[in-house]
Amino acid sequence: MVKPLVSGTAAFSLLLVTYFGVLTLVSGWSFTVSQFSDYWPYIVTLALGFGTQVGLYFYLKQLSEHHHHAQHMLAATGTTSTAAMLACCAHYLTNILPVLGIIGMVSLIAQYQIQLFWISLAFNAAGLAYIGRQLLLARRAFLGSPAC
Repeated sequence: MVKPLVSGTAAFSLLLVTYFGVLTLVSGWSFTVSQFSDYWPYIVTLALGFGTQVGLYFYLKQLSEHHHHAQHMLAATGTTSTAAMLACCAHYLTNILPVLGIIGMVSLIAQYQIQLFWISLAFNAAGLAYIGRQLLLARRAFLGSPAC
């Protein structure tokens, strides 16, 4: 049980470090703190959801050798969680990327950042439900009970 707990905690921390690192690089520490104080419920919930998924995945991996479906769901939800957390600073990328013609896309992302948070939370919930079901089935199989 130690490896899943450590893995989940590491994933939670890594997602927050990525958020703080990228946002600080783009806009500075004071802006990062300001954005985090405005959006912390979304950011912490996304990071907790992702960390929980990683922990459950490693626990599932210990119970079952057939875990490849959970791995794909984990990768998808981790990507959407990170993208949503970084969306809050995306409009500041216009300061450093105007030459690449990304301004329109960045403006669109910045305009819908709350909606992106909610979409990412939905992906997180779907990932948790999927991994939870796989874990339940694996535990039943491991314990010798008939699976649903």
